[in-house]
Amino acid sequence: MTKGDMTKRVQVIQKIPGAYAAYKALADDIDKAAANAGVDGLLVELVKMRASQLNGCAYCLDMHSADALERGENPRRLFVLEAWRETDLYTEQERAALALAEAVTRLSATQDVPDDVYERAVGVFTEDQYSAIVWLIMVINGWNRLCVTSHAPLPRRSG
Repeated sequence: MTKGDMTKRVQVIQKIPGAYAAYKALADDIDKAAANAGVDGLLVELVKMRASQLNGCAYCLDMHSADALERGENPRRLFVLEAWRETDLYTEQERAALALAEAVTRLSATQDVPDDVYERAVGVFTEDQYSAIVWLIMVINGWNRLCVTSHAPLPRRSG
């Protein structure tokens, strides 16, 4: 399917500006909470990207890959993120966060976060870090749903 084949959709984010502003403020608060808890910024971007991969959100993948690169992320890690379990490119914290992102994003299928995923995460994160990561996952899933249902167009970028 090419972009020309996609049905033009209502851009719901723009239709209720107060809701957008409130959700953006929530997202900003969660990003600050994660930073204040000592969650690495690159880990944050990997979590957002992995959830966005699972949800098929091109807009968020575009945004967070650019953000990750700006933060100094190695492009190779972004290229293989979907197969993160097969590599040794990710730290133990990143692996725990990625497994948690997958479990929370797939709740409709799994109906729970498996105990081993939870135990792994709380074994490498403080309670504040764990809480911030769960909130990050929840927020990116919301953004994904808004963008995917709207067929949000990618922003123009040079290069």
